[in-house]
Amino acid sequence: MSEGREQHVPWRALAPVAGIGGLAATASFMPFNAWPLAFVAVALLAWATARARGVLAAVGLGWAFGAVFMFTSLVWQTSIMVASYAGLSLVMSLFYAALGGALHLVGRLRWAPVWGAGAWALMEFVTSVFPFDGFAWMRLGYTQLDSWLAGFYPLAGAASVTYLVALLGHLLAALVATRTSRAAVALGAAVLVTVGVGLAGGAWLPADSGAAEEVQVGWVQPGAPGGGVYGLGEARTITFNTQAETGRLMERVRAGDEVAPDLIVWPENSTDMDPRQDAPTAAAVDAAVADAGVPVVVGTIYTDEAAQTRQTVAVRHDAAGGELVYAKRNLVPFGEWIPFRDFFLPLIPELAYVGHQSVPGTTPGAFPVTLADGRTVEVGVAICYEVIYPETVFEAARDAQVMVVQSSNAMYQGTIQIDQQFAATRVRAAEMRREVLVVTTTGVSGLVGQRGEVLDLVPDSVSASGVHAMALRTTATPAMVASRWVEYLLATQGLAGVAWGLWVLGSRRRGGTMDVGSAAPVPVRS
Repeated sequence: MSEGREQHVPWRALAPVAGIGGLAATASFMPFNAWPLAFVAVALLAWATARARGVLAAVGLGWAFGAVFMFTSLVWQTSIMVASYAGLSLVMSLFYAALGGALHLVGRLRWAPVWGAGAWALMEFVTSVFPFDGFAWMRLGYTQLDSWLAGFYPLAGAASVTYLVALLGHLLAALVATRTSRAAVALGAAVLVTVGVGLAGGAWLPADSGAAEEVQVGWVQPGAPGGGVYGLGEARTITFNTQAETGRLMERVRAGDEVAPDLIVWPENSTDMDPRQDAPTAAAVDAAVADAGVPVVVGTIYTDEAAQTRQTVAVRHDAAGGELVYAKRNLVPFGEWIPFRDFFLPLIPELAYVGHQSVPGTTPGAFPVTLADGRTVEVGVAICYEVIYPETVFEAARDAQVMVVQSSNAMYQGTIQIDQQFAATRVRAAEMRREVLVVTTTGVSGLVGQRGEVLDLVPDSVSASGVHAMALRTTATPAMVASRWVEYLLATQGLAGVAWGLWVLGSRRRGGTMDVGSAAPVPVRS
């Protein structure tokens, strides 16, 4: 392995570069959608960590990148609590600190951009599972809906897109650092290959994407009075709003201004009280279902006062009554449940706003709905936060013909959280090559097409309703079948690269050929 000349730069000079990289990363996400900046963000961090004086300095640079990235992209958390915003941002920035150290270690290896991309994949995989089931909210793979890399979504999933963004970003950093023809050829070849495969993947649609049987799905966005912890308003406000908007929808149907729905979907938390225990809530639901005259999928909560627990659920209502069909499986830590509750609640009394401890469901969100014309349609549902867990969505979609997402977002009205979550939903639709209907309490609701394109969008903070024709589809894409294994493979490559980098560092220390953690920035080697 040949050596380049070491080019160490003081940390205080590199930290602003890493910080600018963090800003570029935020700008690459929705609602800004400056997706080319994702490559720039990766390149800036790669360039900075390669010039750090040691691993610890690179860890600090990774933290600077991550802190700017997280504090600017997660600012919507201030709608809940400034302390939770600061805590979440700081915790997530630690993963980028580890990434900075990993990038420094692999930066001395042959074909360093490949190992650097693996390090990104490893970091994002870890954030998707740890701690408390992970928080993979700001994946690089969510930034490329409008680039040629979107063609990789149905082929290998969002994790593969993260890997490719990181690979191209590292190759860009190598070209800037070395200004050699070899680096230019490597970057050019990678772009050509990814463009070719990406365009082919983008053009591909499953065999059932042509003329297909359809079902008319009604949706209701009731509107909620405000943001923050109590965004749903006073008790039963959201329930009565949902009932009223359902009535307006059916008035338009009876007037011939709207197509008659086969079923109607209400959002998550469309009732804020358990209809089994609260008579006015039950009456409002029953009246709305009777007015609709078709099955209604109601997003509500089931509570167990004795156990002080609750579940966020989808309940299928029809003339025969209501039946629980799905309970939310992926819960928001410190939002829907408190890990180590007996420890944290006395320490942070403000967490009392969480209320009863939520209990996760255990089965996929697919269930049958019998329509008035006698057909039975399999409906798949994911609830809100679950859209960042691809396997949860895929498990529902594998057994479903129509896919819907119920969400609330009332706490985050007017913030970029809504745009970020809708983008993640669009990625899931692109991975599955399925239309996805998003139904929320306050916005944004909409219909997403098979390639992740937005077919209909309802603004935030308004009441609205409508009916969409949705094709019945059953094909499973390669991403639905194997994307998790792809992520395991890419993360394993990243882990292998870090292990190799540590071995090289140890060998050099034992040989006395290099100071602890120092490395020459030689990003591309043959």
